Amino acid sequence: MRFQMRIRLSVMMFLEYFIWGSWYVTLGTWLGQQLHFSGEQIGLAAGTTALGAIFSPFLVGLIADELFATQHLLAMLHAMGGLLLLYTSTRSTFGTLYALLLLYALCYMPTMALTNSLAFRQMKDPRVDFGSIRLLGTIGWIVAGLFIGFLRLEATALPMRLGACASILMAIYCLTLPHTPALGKRSGFELRAVFPAEAVALFKDKSFAMFAVASFLICIPLQFYYAFTNPYLNEIGVHNAAGKMTMGQMSEVLCMLAIPWFFRRLGVKYMLVAGMLAWVVRYVLFAFGNSGPLVWMLYLGILIHGICYDFFFVIGQIYVDRKALPHLRAAAQGLITFITYGMGMFLGAWLSGKVVDLYTNSLSSGQSHHNWRLIWLAPAFGAAIVLLLFSLAFQSDEGGVGERSVVSAKRSV
Repeated sequence: MRFQMRIRLSVMMFLEYFIWGSWYVTLGTWLGQQLHFSGEQIGLAAGTTALGAIFSPFLVGLIADELFATQHLLAMLHAMGGLLLLYTSTRSTFGTLYALLLLYALCYMPTMALTNSLAFRQMKDPRVDFGSIRLLGTIGWIVAGLFIGFLRLEATALPMRLGACASILMAIYCLTLPHTPALGKRSGFELRAVFPAEAVALFKDKSFAMFAVASFLICIPLQFYYAFTNPYLNEIGVHNAAGKMTMGQMSEVLCMLAIPWFFRRLGVKYMLVAGMLAWVVRYVLFAFGNSGPLVWMLYLGILIHGICYDFFFVIGQIYVDRKALPHLRAAAQGLITFITYGMGMFLGAWLSGKVVDLYTNSLSSGQSHHNWRLIWLAPAFGAAIVLLLFSLAFQSDEGGVGERSVVSAKRSV
């Protein structure tokens, strides 16, 4: 791949994830501290991205494959999304803000698949080129968190406005990207093209079905972290919480590099188990840590994000890649993404908000007091149950995975 093309695609990835990282991490803090939304409302607002993930395969399959060049569709979605996000930042009632966030998610979430698709079509060998380019997306998320945390913008609407401006900038930049025409399919959109029957038939394998069920269930306690970690850290007095949370993305990069070494020694099942166990440990650390002498527990809970995410989701992608036939791998990955990032995260967003409300007391001053220890122990207990069920029921027949699968997973992250 030419150096110039690599730079252009890297900038695209940087902006793509800078947009999301700029507003999503601190959303709950703004909604809770400034707009005084309930835990359930904050959870539902965070879950709009899950709904976007549910519908994005259908939107991409219907529009991108048949009607528009990818770079033009990206520009249109980001321009619409930027305007929606900007208007959302001016709203203060839940109903209106939720509807606008949902519309925004329907614009943004398909762009993650579209940026990957555009990048793949410009590469001679995605297995070699994509990993280093996608890494710029993680760096974009980190830069956004460091910037917002340093300026102490977390409890304001400014992060959302920053994301809006970045989205509009991304829309303009997309118009400069290489022409990537529609694939020109003429058969019309069909549901079976998104989730082929052969891919669905993988669920007949008991271990694969157990993996899918565990992936769905583990996403329920996971959403506690994404929706409520930043509000929690700010409420207990952790300085520059958004900046410190980027340590999780930094550890994610390091764990990605270590995956081949661990994989040769642990295999599929025990890496998945380690990933789920890390979520239990993280929430226990959050439950008993504080912003004083035990602040190290909070930092450790953030730092193990690489194990939490990479050891379960990335290894899960490797497992799906090995179980599916070559022509079904993309569809099988899409199906698991639909189950986890879509259905699982949406249910988790709603339930996490209900748990937060359950352990919240309203004070006479109009503020709220949260029993964070009990709040964090709830997802710890849930993740522990999923871990136990998975450990007992899942049997891996892979017996080890070669370098091709590790590279494939890096390509899809």
